[in-house]
Amino acid sequence: MPRRCNESGQATAELALLLPVMLIIVLAVGQLVLIWRSQLLVTQAAREAARIGAVSADPSAIGDAARGASGLDPGRVEVIILERGAPGGLVVVRVQYFPVDRLPIVGAATGSVVVSATATMLVES
Repeated sequence: MPRRCNESGQATAELALLLPVMLIIVLAVGQLVLIWRSQLLVTQAAREAARIGAVSADPSAIGDAARGASGLDPGRVEVIILERGAPGGLVVVRVQYFPVDRLPIVGAATGSVVVSATATMLVES
């Protein structure tokens, strides 16, 4: 019967090699989830701004609606009114957000991400 080589510690060595790769993958997925969350919140903010823009021509009310619509940092939200026509026309609002949610290691790889959304509604008054 042939003798087998001593394989003790092989699992530890494999874990030591794979653990950093798995950690980076988990952090990358977490970073993508944070960016996706910001995108959803910005979309909601754009819809709310367009809804207020449909009933009010006041640019500050439109901006306040976007900034207060979600859990976004109001200081990092930029509201741009692209168009606001007469009643029966369209109001088009773009909301941009500059998130700072960065996870270690992979957050630096994403650089400065700008998340934006545009919403259009019919002007009521």
